[in-house]
Amino acid sequence: MAEYNTINTGAGTRAAEIDAGLKAHMNKVYGTMSVGLLLTALVSWAVGTNEALLQTLFTGYVRYIVMFLPLIMVFAFGAMINRISAAGAQLFFYVFAAAMGLSMAWIFAVFTGYSITQTFLVTSASFAGLSLWGYTTKKDISGWGSFLIMGVIGLIIASVVNIFLGSGVVQLAISALGVLIFAGLTAYDTQKIKNTYLEHAHHGDSEWLAKSAIMGALNLYLDFVNLFMFLLQFMGSRE
Repeated sequence: MAEYNTINTGAGTRAAEIDAGLKAHMNKVYGTMSVGLLLTALVSWAVGTNEALLQTLFTGYVRYIVMFLPLIMVFAFGAMINRISAAGAQLFFYVFAAAMGLSMAWIFAVFTGYSITQTFLVTSASFAGLSLWGYTTKKDISGWGSFLIMGVIGLIIASVVNIFLGSGVVQLAISALGVLIFAGLTAYDTQKIKNTYLEHAHHGDSEWLAKSAIMGALNLYLDFVNLFMFLLQFMGSRE
């Protein structure tokens, strides 16, 4: 009986340690993501409210570099994550967040400040609800992954094509699908981050877990930013 109680106590202690570790891991994910969003907002506002900078960065071929730089950095980040330290990955994430802010600066020249703020608050509330559901639900939504990723690829292709077409109807359809896809990805990514930690926590690899938190922050950051941008197409009041 004493041995049974010892085993139970040990298992309970281990479960409590994993639970505490999961909470710390998620706090790291959301904290890193929040700093990234703040950096994006500051860079976007600083550039977007400076007419001279906007004219320089969003004219001619330079605008395509500014627009596609974040996408290139995302692919580069995925390719190099295993070859850099956790500190290096975090620094890269913040540089990426600044580059994203640069590419989004044009919204301040197109939409009113009030509608941008309003959309940000709606996005924040929606994101919080979706992420909380993804974290707490007992339903396995891992099967959503392939479908949602295919949807993202389709959105990217359609968006690139529409840059040259300039169709308002196509943009409206892209925005509607974008909201649905990134709402689903918010819940999916949150559950994936949680499950990934639970699967690897017993390995005790702190460096890997630190990188995993940064990758999780990147995924949720992208979900938030894209959800915001697609909602802005519906809620934004133009200047």
